[in-house]
Amino acid sequence: MAENRVTLNIDGKDVTVERGTTVLQAAQQLNIHIPTLCYLKDVQAIGACRVCCVEVKGQRNLLASCAFPAAEGLVVQTNSPLAREARKLTVELLLSNHEMNCPTCARNLNCELQALANQLGIRDIPYQGAKSPVIVDESSPALRRDSSKCILCRRCVSVCQEVQKVGILFPSKRGFATTVGPAFDSGLAEVACVNCGQCAAACPVGAIVEKDDTQKVWNALADPDKFVVVQTAPAVRAAIGEEFGLEPGHAVTGKMVAGLRTLGFDRVFDTQFTADLTIIEEGHELLKRVGKALKGEKVALPMITSCSPGWIKYIEHFYPELLDHLSTCKSPQQMFGALSKTYLAEKAGVAPEKIFSVSIMPCTAKKYECERPEMCDSGYRDVDVVLTTRELARMIKTAGINILQLADEDFDDPLGESTGAATIFANTGGVMEAALRTVYEVVTKSALPSVDFQQVRGMEGIKAATVKVGDLDVKVAVGHGLANAAKIMDEIKAGASPYHFIEIMCCPGGCIGGGGQPIPTNWEIRGKRAMAIYEEDKRLPKRKSHENPFIDQIYREFLKEPLGEKSHHLLHTKYRKRSA
Repeated sequence: MAENRVTLNIDGKDVTVERGTTVLQAAQQLNIHIPTLCYLKDVQAIGACRVCCVEVKGQRNLLASCAFPAAEGLVVQTNSPLAREARKLTVELLLSNHEMNCPTCARNLNCELQALANQLGIRDIPYQGAKSPVIVDESSPALRRDSSKCILCRRCVSVCQEVQKVGILFPSKRGFATTVGPAFDSGLAEVACVNCGQCAAACPVGAIVEKDDTQKVWNALADPDKFVVVQTAPAVRAAIGEEFGLEPGHAVTGKMVAGLRTLGFDRVFDTQFTADLTIIEEGHELLKRVGKALKGEKVALPMITSCSPGWIKYIEHFYPELLDHLSTCKSPQQMFGALSKTYLAEKAGVAPEKIFSVSIMPCTAKKYECERPEMCDSGYRDVDVVLTTRELARMIKTAGINILQLADEDFDDPLGESTGAATIFANTGGVMEAALRTVYEVVTKSALPSVDFQQVRGMEGIKAATVKVGDLDVKVAVGHGLANAAKIMDEIKAGASPYHFIEIMCCPGGCIGGGGQPIPTNWEIRGKRAMAIYEEDKRLPKRKSHENPFIDQIYREFLKEPLGEKSHHLLHTKYRKRSA
């Protein structure tokens, strides 16, 4: 209706938008670029940085376009001399209090402040003097925080509090002494941080970054006494090409494998193999629980997936009374680690203490997961080092390799074979869809009419579906982002959950939106990465986990049976209550 729309003029061009649209959003509809720093689409528009200020006719002061609503007849100049000079002054003041070690910063050449300074033609800083207090927090195994690079944009605060509902980051003190971090200057390891890294993904600068463990891997590759194996998560192949100039939405699986082999890894394996294994173990666990429930036995339903370590730490902190609802399965990463130092050691004829197991993940929380004391059922630390997608890209570039120029290569056997079901683990809803593909055929003994469960796909925060499996109506739900997980958990806590099986992924969009993925990661990019994953699933000849011939082989040769004694020892674990 006309009364719900307003027309304004921006830089001489008229645009009609819905009432409530901001000036920034209206300008974007005209393809007019207004620079921002603190703005985060759909999450934060607080006008704190003042970089997006524009001149509005009739207004005495410049206004923050990200927060000022469009109005009928408004006349806006985004690039007037006054707006341009104010913008430049704001950035100069930010830089005057910024640690200017750009060449050695992890965000060099991918820093919004650096790019903005270049765009505005800033070549020197006229303001010199005292700098704000510096806090460098190295306490977390996953993340490093350096307040000397912080520009107080509060993006990390909004993501932590609104998107993830963890709420461990705050602005503290006032004025020049303001810092952003945990309360009372605590370290990230001292609070209920879940290590998800969404703060690092949202940060426009290098104030919060992943802990860099690349040197540990370089050292292992150079050690002749180490047999260095690597596993790669499905989401990595759909994103690492972005670090080499590809547009989002291109999976570069074979080229990534070739790059890893060129770096010197002794074996290059696929985490998707143990994703298939997870489905077998988790599917049998679900059927066992449902079977008991149908007999009237008391059992924790709904059962909830356990392959997202940020989510696991979240439930340990905030919903410990519901821990019994978690599947006891380890994540695919940790299953692979346990098998690399047992089954693989036997097959390759290598002493397990010589195996150095490296994991390439889209996730910073995986760094924490591999250090959990529970994760040593092989008799050794199951996974020695976790690198994010970004860290692997840096290693490949350090070696002077452009993976896009390499010929495709295949993963090594026996832990490199996988199905399409394992591939879609990268996307929100993927674990659920993979499980349904197998559980349906295990129960009904008949082939699925279609392997694509569209009901659990998409980027809605919470998706629910009822799937007919034989005579049973299986009620399932999928949640991604911890704010959505909290809604699902509150429902279970209230005794109002109708579901049998729930998938929860810590990061928005699932692993394709993980905290260790290339920056930027927004909803458009998440969607393109997700489509690349679904396309890879379609291309694979086998699309159900139970069709993987090497899964059959590992049960015959080593594990014997799902939920058996050996698989229970190596592939399953338990979790514990933590303070909130």
